[in-house]
Amino acid sequence: MQARAWIEVSVDAARANFLRIREAAGAAGVIPMVKADAYGLGAARVAGALESLEPRAYGVATAEEGEALRTLGVERPILVFTPIPHGSIEAAAQAKLICCASSLDTLDRWAAAAQRHGPLAFHVEIDTGMGRAGFDFRETGSWAHAVRARVGPQLTWSGAYTHFHSADANDGTATAAQWGRFRDAVAQLPVSSEDLLLHASNSAAALRWPEYAADAVRPGIFLYGGHPAPGVKDVPAPARVASVRARLVHVHDVPPGSTAGYGATHVARGWERWGTVAIGYGDGYPRALGNRGRVLVNGQRVRVVGRISMDLTVVDISGVAGAAAGDIVTLIGRDGDEEITVDEVATQAGTISYEILTGFTARLPRIGVA
Repeated sequence: MQARAWIEVSVDAARANFLRIREAAGAAGVIPMVKADAYGLGAARVAGALESLEPRAYGVATAEEGEALRTLGVERPILVFTPIPHGSIEAAAQAKLICCASSLDTLDRWAAAAQRHGPLAFHVEIDTGMGRAGFDFRETGSWAHAVRARVGPQLTWSGAYTHFHSADANDGTATAAQWGRFRDAVAQLPVSSEDLLLHASNSAAALRWPEYAADAVRPGIFLYGGHPAPGVKDVPAPARVASVRARLVHVHDVPPGSTAGYGATHVARGWERWGTVAIGYGDGYPRALGNRGRVLVNGQRVRVVGRISMDLTVVDISGVAGAAAGDIVTLIGRDGDEEITVDEVATQAGTISYEILTGFTARLPRIGVA
């Protein structure tokens, strides 16, 4: 059966982006973030491609994501970077994941799980300004000794980290401040920093500030072809990993005054040729691109007309000679000399590349390409 729409995933490009991160990070290890099914591109495919490059560990957001990697045969350390709900502690412990702790309550539950399942490890998140989770850097003197008291034969404190909130900004002042807070907090910990894996840098920070690399960096969006700091000149563009394509399923000529889509938000000013593309917001192609988006048809850039429907999108192919039903439409990727990047689509939709990639639904098959 011929796919109506699909995503092409280049694992070679993902590997190339990983190597660029590792080169930038110097001696630091690399912890690729494969959460959200590797930003929607397939954690199994991505982890399989990166294994031979010997990442230091993998980063996930949930215990279930970590379990899935274990099922695939991944034996490297797997860090769960969001607070683990109480109901998922057992599963995380059974899979020998590493808990990233933000509270003493979680540590108590993790320690209890270690008594049942054998030795476990944890990293401490230090909140230096992100505000989502973690122990407050300003109160290190009070919580650090309480954390140390939970350590025992079955429970190892193996790391500490923070999250940069503005590494993608032109001004690096906020990131420098967070780094200073993190280092000050680490200096107060009642364990040697040599016994901890220290990490802070996301994609943007890893590429911009090698002095913040610490023991490991945690790239995410750069691995998957999204620019981690659009508009910042000293950050290189990544190799494109994902291409999104669909087929023209209907082509017709319309007279002046014809309307397209719900709400009739596009009205033909003259004779136009419209092509209907087999993709819509039910596939994850953002509805915000109605009357704003651009796609490639036979190597030419054309505009989306009307609102995007759940299953279909209409484009104006008046200037594309020979376009016919069955032709491939490129929504992200290259066709001939033209290319549409995921960052361009994000800008048109008023969002970020992360949301575009993770928003594509399971209705689009992911196809591995070179």
